[in-house]
Amino acid sequence: MVRTPEPAALLPEDQGGRATFLELFFDLVYVFALTRIGARAFEDLAVEPAHGSVWRALTGGGKTLILLFALWALWQGTAWTTSRYDPYHIWLQTIVITALVCSMVMGVAVPRAFSTTGLAFAVAYVVAQVSRPGILLLALRRPQYRRLKQRMLITFCATGVLWIVGAFLPTNPRVVLWVTALVLEYLAQRFGWPVPGLGRSTVSRWDIHGEHLAERYQQFFLVALGETILVAGVSYSRDPTSLTRTAGFAAAVVTSVLLWRIYVQRAGQILAEAVTRAAHPATIGRSAADTHLVMVVGVVATAIGYELVNEHPTGHGEIPWIAMILGGPAIFLAGRARFEYEVFGRVSPSRWLAFLVLLGLIPVLIHVAPLASAWAAALVLLAVAVADARRAWGRPPEAAAPPF
Repeated sequence: MVRTPEPAALLPEDQGGRATFLELFFDLVYVFALTRIGARAFEDLAVEPAHGSVWRALTGGGKTLILLFALWALWQGTAWTTSRYDPYHIWLQTIVITALVCSMVMGVAVPRAFSTTGLAFAVAYVVAQVSRPGILLLALRRPQYRRLKQRMLITFCATGVLWIVGAFLPTNPRVVLWVTALVLEYLAQRFGWPVPGLGRSTVSRWDIHGEHLAERYQQFFLVALGETILVAGVSYSRDPTSLTRTAGFAAAVVTSVLLWRIYVQRAGQILAEAVTRAAHPATIGRSAADTHLVMVVGVVATAIGYELVNEHPTGHGEIPWIAMILGGPAIFLAGRARFEYEVFGRVSPSRWLAFLVLLGLIPVLIHVAPLASAWAAALVLLAVAVADARRAWGRPPEAAAPPF
C-alpha cells in the first residue's frame, strides 16, 4: 500500500505501533550485518595466545565497535523517521529501501572495512545518512519540519567528508576520522542538530509516534537475539557429535532464552506504555536508543562468546575469551538496569548484583575451560530471571512510571 497525498503527514494515529512489512524486511538485513560484526570480532579473538591475542583483541574490538555504532546510527535514524512520518508514503518507502541497500553493502564490507572494503562501507553509510534528510526536504512542506532536515543534511554532509576521506587513509588515521565523525553525529543529535546561523532544535518538541518507536526498538533487540541463535546453531552444526560442544551449545541456548526473559520482564513488555506516558516522548525515546545500543552490544558480545566456547570448549581460557563470555552478559545487564530505570524510575538490586558477580568471575575463571565460564554466565542470568519472577509473583502487573 502506497499513499501519495500530503508528504508531510505524521504517522497516522490509527496505525498504532505496528511496523510495516518493509520495515521488517529492513530489519532482516541487520541479522546478516550483525553476523558479519560477530565474525569480524571472532577473527581477532580466535588467534593463539603466542601471537599477541590480548592486544589484537583490544584493537580489533575497538574497530568492530566503530562499525557496529555506524550500523546502529543508520538503523536508528531510519526507525525515528518511520516513527515520525507515514511509512506508507512513497517518499518514506524510498528512504527505507535506500537504507536497506546501504546497510547490506555495509554488512558485506564489515569484515575488511579497515583494509580493502573501507570505501564501500563509508560511501554506503554516507549515502544513507545524507539521502534521508535530503529526500525529506523534497517531500516536506511545513517549515518547522524542513528546518530540522536542513540542519541534519548539513551535519551529515560535513561528517560525510570525514568518512570518505578516512576510507582513503591507512588504518590508524582512518580510525581517528571515523570516530570523530561518529562523535560529531552523536553530539549533533544529542543537542538538537545545531548549525551556525540556523540554531538548533529542542528534542522535547520532536513529534514521534511513541508506540511505533518502542516496537521498533523491541524488534531490533529480537534481531540481535536472533543473531545469537544463528551463531550458536551454525557453530555447533560443524561438529554436533562432540559432548563438550553439545554442552556449549546447550549453554548458548539457555543463555539466549534467559536474555529474552530478562529483557521482557517487565520493562520490555511495556516500553510503548512508558513512552506514551512520558511528558516528552522524544526524550525517553532518545534515552531508550542509547540503552538498547548498550544491550545490543552485550548480546553481540555474548554471541561471539558462544562461538569461542564452541571452538575451544575445554581449551586453555584466555583473558579476551573469558572477558567476552562473561562480559557480554554483564554489558547486557548494565543496559537492562538503565532500561528498567527509564520505564519504572528505579533499578532492581538483582541487576547490579549480577553485574558485579559476572565481573568478579572474570579473574577467577581465567585459564579455566571456556565451557565453565559459559555455564557460570548462564547460572548468573538464571538467578536474575528467578528474582524477577519472585518479585512479580502474586502481584498485579506493574505500570510504567517513566521519570521523564
